[in-house]
Amino acid sequence: MPVAEHDGVSLYYETDGTASNDTVAFIEDTGYGAWQWGWQHAAIAGPFESVVWDNRGTGRSDAPDGPYSISQMVSDLDAVLTDHNCRKAHLVGAGLGGMVALQYATDYSRAKTLTLIGTAADGSRLSPKVRDRLLVEKTPDALHESLRPVVSEEAFDAGLEDLVEWRLEDDAALDAQRAQFEAVESFDVSDSLFEITTPTLVLHGTEDEVFPVEAGRELASGLPRGDLREFDGAPHLVHIERSKEVNDELLEFLEANADETFE
Repeated sequence: MPVAEHDGVSLYYETDGTASNDTVAFIEDTGYGAWQWGWQHAAIAGPFESVVWDNRGTGRSDAPDGPYSISQMVSDLDAVLTDHNCRKAHLVGAGLGGMVALQYATDYSRAKTLTLIGTAADGSRLSPKVRDRLLVEKTPDALHESLRPVVSEEAFDAGLEDLVEWRLEDDAALDAQRAQFEAVESFDVSDSLFEITTPTLVLHGTEDEVFPVEAGRELASGLPRGDLREFDGAPHLVHIERSKEVNDELLEFLEANADETFE
């Protein structure tokens, strides 16, 4: 599988779909591995090409000592897209990944569209109490309990054994999680959103405990071409729990902004 290099860090990524189609690059949320995009990249890999990569500190990418920064991860993303010979890409990011996408659209000209899921323009909108509940060692019980703030009560009570199994395999270790959260908390582009003119779809659950839905509303309203879709009663991991609705919105948005017209 392909590996990009940036600043001495190896960055693992996978691709699927037809290379001649528009490319959609998925950017992971804080600490979570590529498993989180399993509900999306399979849906878009027909009409699009998908690129799913592991953030530094996560999955099969290297995990250098912190601190990490959003700017650093933006450069990581560009290294992945360069390694893949990708001229333009639609960026889909959740939480931390949405921040990386926002900064990427400011720093580089490769971003064709942005889809921002459960994110904010200002990292201070992250709840410190929730952050502390998410920062856990990689043991089955701790990983299971740390899902409580990001999924619905019904989903949590259902067990989530598969998610815990995937997290044990792919998620960041505690030190890398902490470094990623520090990158989130130091991020703030709220005063420069007006400069980001890339077409942007903002997706946010109304019951998101990590970043409140108000942060998503502020993000969408501050972007010149921002469009907000709220999911009533949905938690932070809305793209997993409400994957069909999210995929419908995502595909409609991508197809409207793709190079080709889809039947």
